[in-house]
Amino acid sequence: MATDIPDFVVGSEGDLDEDAALRTATTLENGGERVSDLTGLTIFLFVLAALLVLMAVIKADRVRSWRESLNPSAPDLPDGAFVVGRAILIVMAVICVVVGFQGLAVQDNGEWSGDELMSAVEGATQALDGSVTHGGPLDGDAPADFDGEYARKVEQEVVEHGGGDAPQLGVDAASVGPAVPDEAQYRITANGADTAFCMDVKRTRDGYIETVAPGLSGDAAAVQLPKYTFAVSSRTGDC
Repeated sequence: MATDIPDFVVGSEGDLDEDAALRTATTLENGGERVSDLTGLTIFLFVLAALLVLMAVIKADRVRSWRESLNPSAPDLPDGAFVVGRAILIVMAVICVVVGFQGLAVQDNGEWSGDELMSAVEGATQALDGSVTHGGPLDGDAPADFDGEYARKVEQEVVEHGGGDAPQLGVDAASVGPAVPDEAQYRITANGADTAFCMDVKRTRDGYIETVAPGLSGDAAAVQLPKYTFAVSSRTGDC
């Protein structure tokens, strides 16, 4: 029996996840740059804290000597001014250290461990294996978009199966190997993880999905969409 489905379904395969996948892909592309900038800022804060502490421990007599050599007519500084100045420098150094450690924590939350990536890839493999999609009514046996749409879907699934402590960005699924219409291999990596994983994907034509085109009735509304089933497996290491 034909099933009436919304008109946005009658299109190329994967329409339902396209917008979410595009948003995820944009986030992933910026993930590595954000982590790198955060590392540089954290190093700068620790170096600045060290300089502030060094300034705070300089003896008052040495500071008076420098001021006198630069400006002999300048009035002498009281001891209280040095106490206040040292306190301000120490407080600033402490703030730099605290913010620096917060940056390290954020950076750690933005990097994947090998175990996190392994678990996420296994979960994504299970979710994608046996999944079913459809093509458009005019697609016929058009090759799958393994370099674009499906690669983004793999990245999205890996991120979603990373667990609560895993980052929500930084995953890359690079299509490798020769271009084949119904098969693909992906080298999956993530920021911070030293291990790469290889995912094998094979698409099989599995008949048709019968549906009804919106706005039509009778035999003219009957539409057959090509149905595809995906077989997915993964393993540790490069492809």
